[in-house]
Amino acid sequence: MGASVDVITVYMNKSKRTGGRRGYHHGNLSEALVQAALDLIAKFGPAGFSFAEVTRAVGVSPAAPYRHFRDRDALMADIARRGFDKFADALSEAWNSGQPEALAAFKSVGQAYLTFARNEPAYFAAMFEARLPTDTSRELTQATDRAFAILRQACETLIADLPEGKRPPAMMMSLHVWAMAHGIASLFGRGDSARRNIPMTPEQLLEADMLIYLDGLGFGDNKDG
Repeated sequence: MGASVDVITVYMNKSKRTGGRRGYHHGNLSEALVQAALDLIAKFGPAGFSFAEVTRAVGVSPAAPYRHFRDRDALMADIARRGFDKFADALSEAWNSGQPEALAAFKSVGQAYLTFARNEPAYFAAMFEARLPTDTSRELTQATDRAFAILRQACETLIADLPEGKRPPAMMMSLHVWAMAHGIASLFGRGDSARRNIPMTPEQLLEADMLIYLDGLGFGDNKDG
């Protein structure tokens, strides 16, 4: 991984010929295209630029990227897939197989969701806002499923301690928690006035929501918050 990342720095040099645009000279073109697209996503959003603008940012001919990506959707799908892989790794690390205590680990998964959204806004936007066709990439589907599987595993482990008649379906609980964390991450990720009157940090808001949600499931009767 280290060598492939190093070559990306080649295209990041300023080029007088391109009027200050980043110039690509040699190395891993596919990586350079991904990094250029991430820069553009950060500035303009996942729908705010064309495939041609990515090639201009890298400094290659319009035909060059087609050796690596069949079209813009394929490039965006690869970025989203990378994002979900990183996302799944972050959730898995936070969950830590439910150790040392399942409820605390479960809450850590929610906080890891917010941390990823804050630290990787371009990836997060590509993952959830690119509006890619559902059949764009098998690899993207697999990466998405892996991330969701970690959350579902956490839910299954947590509800196993509840009385059998009071256990919610793990899938339903997973979707509830995903929607809760994602809604907060998206709300605080906005760069406008929508968040100015919120008197809590995203972490505090998610913690409060999780306490209410888990208490409703009966965890407050048996576990420390």
